[in-house]
Amino acid sequence: MAQLSGGDSVLAQPAASPTRRPHYHRFGLEGEAQASRGDSGPLVALHTPNSYQNVLAFLFAIEQINKNPHLLPNISLGYEFHNFPYSHWKMLESSLIFHTGQSDIPNYSCRRKNKSVAVLTGTSWAASAQVGTLLELYKFPQVTFGSFDPVLGDNGQFPSIYQAAPKDTSLVLAMVSLLLHFRWTWVELVIMEGHKGLQFLSDVTGEMDRNKICVAFVKMVSTHLVSYMAAAKEHIILTKETSQVNVVIIYYDTDFLNDVNHYIEQNLLTEKVWVTNSQWHAGMTGKSFILNSFHGTLIFSNHREEISDFKMFVQEVNPSKYPDDFYLTRFWFNNFHCSFSDADCSLKDCSPNASLVQLPASHFDTTMTDWSHNVHNAVYAVAHALHEMLLQQAQMSLMENKKVTVFSPWQLNPILKNIQFKNPAGDQVNLNDRSKVDVQYDILNFWNFPEGLRLKVKLGTFTPHVPQGQRLSLSDDMIEWATGITEMPRSVCSESCQHGFRKTSQEGKPACCFDCTPCPENEITNDTDMEHCVKCPDDKYATIQKDHCLQKSVTFLAHEDLIGKMLAGTALSLTVLTGAVLGLFVKHQDTPIVKANNRALSYTLLISLTFCFLCSLLFIGRPNSATCILQQITFAVVFTVVVSTVLAKTITVVLAFKITATGRSMRQLLISRAPNYIIPICTLVQLTLCGVWMGTNPPYIDKDAHSEHGHIIILCNKGSLTAFYCVLGYLGSLALLSFTVAFLARNLPDTFNEAKFLTFSMLMFCSMWLTFLPVYHSSKGKVMVAMEVFSILVSGAGLLGCIFVPKCYIILLRPERNSLHHFRDKTHSSK
Repeated sequence: MAQLSGGDSVLAQPAASPTRRPHYHRFGLEGEAQASRGDSGPLVALHTPNSYQNVLAFLFAIEQINKNPHLLPNISLGYEFHNFPYSHWKMLESSLIFHTGQSDIPNYSCRRKNKSVAVLTGTSWAASAQVGTLLELYKFPQVTFGSFDPVLGDNGQFPSIYQAAPKDTSLVLAMVSLLLHFRWTWVELVIMEGHKGLQFLSDVTGEMDRNKICVAFVKMVSTHLVSYMAAAKEHIILTKETSQVNVVIIYYDTDFLNDVNHYIEQNLLTEKVWVTNSQWHAGMTGKSFILNSFHGTLIFSNHREEISDFKMFVQEVNPSKYPDDFYLTRFWFNNFHCSFSDADCSLKDCSPNASLVQLPASHFDTTMTDWSHNVHNAVYAVAHALHEMLLQQAQMSLMENKKVTVFSPWQLNPILKNIQFKNPAGDQVNLNDRSKVDVQYDILNFWNFPEGLRLKVKLGTFTPHVPQGQRLSLSDDMIEWATGITEMPRSVCSESCQHGFRKTSQEGKPACCFDCTPCPENEITNDTDMEHCVKCPDDKYATIQKDHCLQKSVTFLAHEDLIGKMLAGTALSLTVLTGAVLGLFVKHQDTPIVKANNRALSYTLLISLTFCFLCSLLFIGRPNSATCILQQITFAVVFTVVVSTVLAKTITVVLAFKITATGRSMRQLLISRAPNYIIPICTLVQLTLCGVWMGTNPPYIDKDAHSEHGHIIILCNKGSLTAFYCVLGYLGSLALLSFTVAFLARNLPDTFNEAKFLTFSMLMFCSMWLTFLPVYHSSKGKVMVAMEVFSILVSGAGLLGCIFVPKCYIILLRPERNSLHHFRDKTHSSK
């Protein structure tokens, strides 16, 4: 038989006979010659019955055309086959013999009749290019029926080569879309070597990179035409070391099985998904394939309408119809239990009603392949071109009034270049590569369980010339996965990072291999496999799972809070206690202990302490602009009055002791109440500082969205920190001065030892505020506010306790000591 795969060629020619019966030539002329020398080409043909379908498609198209009264009327289309050996040099030699009719004198043709007008070449790019290079010298039209090849569309290099196959440059997009649909990001590539395989590798890896799909491993399978091997060689294309993924893409670009015998280890084939192009079917009859393992394969096939009459034509094919086809005779002998007649070597005793359609698909597949459709379309293209040219000649003969019966094959070139027609199935056929559109793909599912079923079920389509989201249409529920897989398989290097985690790349590994790292505080990821966490806005906070942000609730140091209740209760209690002390002193204002050390200063100190305790209430509750300003002014002024009063009392003690030593001048200072002027002077300075503060950058309402999880704390911002620290520093200076004067006067013979009490009170006051500053700066939110209130209350309570508790003790519990008699006795004893 004439093998049409690889470097085979089919020539179409008009027959000399005027009848509609086809003109047949001998099959396998060159194939037999090469077979006698043991060349591998025809030997392979015996193992590839699927390739014979191309021959039948060719014959089917010839017979259809010769029966069509509207296409090439009154002319029968003839043909001949040449089986080119699978060798570069042999292809050139055979092409020369075919064109000239002999092999000794190049560039000279000894054919005198039945010359071919066009040549149809097979599925191998190398065959088309090799034959085309030679035939291009004669501008001989060549139509290829292999898969589309952009290189052959180069009109500068191959102006007389035309491709019947539709443009399939969107195969990469289709396969990547399928991977994205099932979220397969870790795949292996097995690609046939050659320029188309390398171009596919470049295109598919680039598209995978753009869609964040990684290639685990690439296996390039060499062919004889690439490696120039003379004999078939077995290649192990998948091993334990190279196949560690669940999805394998096989790009196959030849139907010559013995070019590469695929061998795949049995233990590697379980639970794997194979994704391939339609050319893969050519190897399905290879004995090295473990067919059961390819159950569930996903195949991208060119979309086409079925030619309904082809199956009927195949049903009628038999050796008696084509007696010169030795391959068909041998195939019939092997599959239908025939025997040979010794008399004429004809078949006998075959199975009754034997037909190719009765054979299982593993022996012969009656469903037309992409190549068979291309063969069919190629024959029709030549017929339409020949029909058009004959019409043009007929018109010219009428115009010039002479008969034109001779034409050259090169005259078909301009017609073939622009030919467009619809084949009998209704598909548009166009040989102009530039005006072709990308083909639509049918996605087929190969069912081969039980083994030998060989059913291809259409699952969906991929249409490249529609919007992005509408290109892939797939019925997932119809898919039969590989044996052992009960649900959609996964093929990833690393499992997806769930919400609340982000991807962290693994050093030295592809982008699909990563670790999942929890998001930082208050950052989220609300989708899988996110590379970066998103920070929540200030008014929101991240959930514990860190998968979305929640609205923060507004909070502040409220009276309803436990700490607010405690501080407010303490402030009110201290206020009442201070008022009680003041009332006690007023009640016993004429007693010596109240008169000692300036009774007016004691009243002033108690009243200012009362305001100190009350001002702490300004820090509790929802702040507003007024309370923010009053907080700082009241605190600064009232505590300045308190500290300056303590300073005045201390100076009063010193002056009272100095009366005896300095005489009249000191007495005059004490009588004139000079220490009392310290209070307004110090307070005036503090008011000036506060005025500058309020005039430049006063306190204002602020929000703290970070201190407390899930809450926005409303508090008062100090405004100008410089002014705040100036006010605080001035207050601290007064306190330090008061402490220093009290410490120096602690051993003076005061009647009720008030100098020592003042020293203790100022020591406690200074210690409290020195402790407050670092704790205050390290605190945030409500804790900071509470700390400030606590410091105010504790420092005020310290002054109240150290100065007035001893006096209240004497007034209430030791009244005998609060008398003029006791005062005189004590003074006398001290002398």
